[in-house]
Amino acid sequence: MTGNLLVRGGTVVLPTGRREADVWIDKGRVAAVGPKLAVPPGTPELDARGRWVFPGVIDSQVHFREPGNEHKEDLATGSTAAIAGGVTSVFEMPNTSPSTTDGDAILEKLRRAAGRMRTDHAFFLGATAENADQLGEWEHTPGCCGIKVFMGSSTGDLLVWDDENLERVLCSGTKRIAVHSEDDPRLKERYRQLVEGAPVTEHPHVRDVETAVRSTTRLLDLVERTGRRVHLLHISTAEEVELVRERDLGDLVTTEVTPNHLFLVAPDCYLQHGTYAQMNPPVRDQRHRDALRQALVDGFFTCIGSDHAPHTLEEKAKPFPHSPSGIPGVGTTLPLLLTAVRDGWLTLEQVAEFTANGACRVWEPRTKGCLEVGRDGDLVVVDPEVTQELPLEWLHSKVGWSPYVGTRLAGWPMTTVLRGRIAWHEHAPVGDPAGVPVLF
Repeated sequence: MTGNLLVRGGTVVLPTGRREADVWIDKGRVAAVGPKLAVPPGTPELDARGRWVFPGVIDSQVHFREPGNEHKEDLATGSTAAIAGGVTSVFEMPNTSPSTTDGDAILEKLRRAAGRMRTDHAFFLGATAENADQLGEWEHTPGCCGIKVFMGSSTGDLLVWDDENLERVLCSGTKRIAVHSEDDPRLKERYRQLVEGAPVTEHPHVRDVETAVRSTTRLLDLVERTGRRVHLLHISTAEEVELVRERDLGDLVTTEVTPNHLFLVAPDCYLQHGTYAQMNPPVRDQRHRDALRQALVDGFFTCIGSDHAPHTLEEKAKPFPHSPSGIPGVGTTLPLLLTAVRDGWLTLEQVAEFTANGACRVWEPRTKGCLEVGRDGDLVVVDPEVTQELPLEWLHSKVGWSPYVGTRLAGWPMTTVLRGRIAWHEHAPVGDPAGVPVLF
C-alpha cells in the first residue's frame, strides 16, 4: 500500500544539510522537495511547521524473536515499537527458533510478516558450517538482506567460530556479511574461570577486549584474503576502531555502533540496572564509550543499529551469568541521538546520515534513501519541543521495559510516514499494518 501526501513547512534534515521545505510524496515515492510546492488538488497535507523532518530510520539489526520466542517479541509488536520510534525499515536477525538458515526459512518469515508488520522489512540468512556452501544460492531469496555470522557464542547452530568454516562462508556468495565478532574459544575459556556468584559487573571482563580484538583480527585477515565484503556489528572497543583504521580495507569493511555502547557506561550501568544492562558484546567503561563517540563524530562508523534484543523481566532477573544478554531499543535510537545533538557532540545532519543513509550504503536497498526524488516516501516528523522524561507507555515492545525510561528527551518522533502513508501519529498507529519486503 502506498499513498500521496504533502508534508508542509518542516525543517527537512538530510546528511547534506537542512532547510525549510515541503516534501511531496506521490504514489509512495518522493516527487519533490522544496519550498511552497504546488501539488494536485486534494492531496492530503501534514503540517510540519516548527518540526524536524528526517528520513525514515533504517534499523539494520533487530531481533524480533519470531518464530520460537514470541513471548519476548513478535513481528507485529516489534514493528509497532519500531514505527513508534520513527523506524520505517527493519532488517531482522536469524537467531530465531528454528534458525533462519535456508531460503525456505526466509520465505516463512515473509509469510508471517505479511499483513502484520507496520514497517518494511528484510531478513538475514544465518551462516553455519553445514550451510556454508549453499549461502550463495539462498542469499538471492526475496526478502534476504544479507548473511549473518556469529563468531562468538550464539543460540542453536548459528556459530562459525573456526577460520576454515568462516572462509567457506566468505567464499560463498557476494552479498555483504554481517558479523558478530567475539572469539568463541576465548569466551569458553573465560566463562570456565568465572566463579559462581560473580556480580554482573564482571560481564565486560569475562567478555574482555581481547575476546573482541582477537576475533576481529582473524576476520580482517580472511576478508583481505577472500575479498568478501563484511559489516562489523556493534563494535564495543577502542582497540577495534584502531585496528580497522590501521588495516584500511576500504569498502570491504563497514561498521556499526549501537546506542547502548554510546549512552551506557560501565560500571555505572550495571550498578544502576543490574542484568538489564547486560548485552553482547558488553557495555564497557568510559574510555571505550568516549572512543566510540569520537569515532562516530569522525565518520568512522557507517551506521547505527539498535541491536533490539528483548527478553522478559523475569528472564533478565535471573542471576548473572544465567541471565540472557540483550536490551530492547528499536524505538529509542532516534530520541537518544537527538540528546547527543542537544548535548553538542552530534549534529542533526549526522543523525540523518547514521540512521538512514549509512544503512543504504551498507545494504543497498533498491528504493530506500534519504528523501531523494524517486525513492520511497519514508520519513519521520520530530517535535523538538518534547523535553520531558521518557515514559514507558511511549515504548511498545512486548517486554515492557527499557533502561532509557526516565531519560530527559530532546525531541520525540510524533508522526511516521511509510511510502506516503501516515503509519503512526501522536503515540498511536494509523490504519492497518502495511509493511512490505524491502527490495535489494
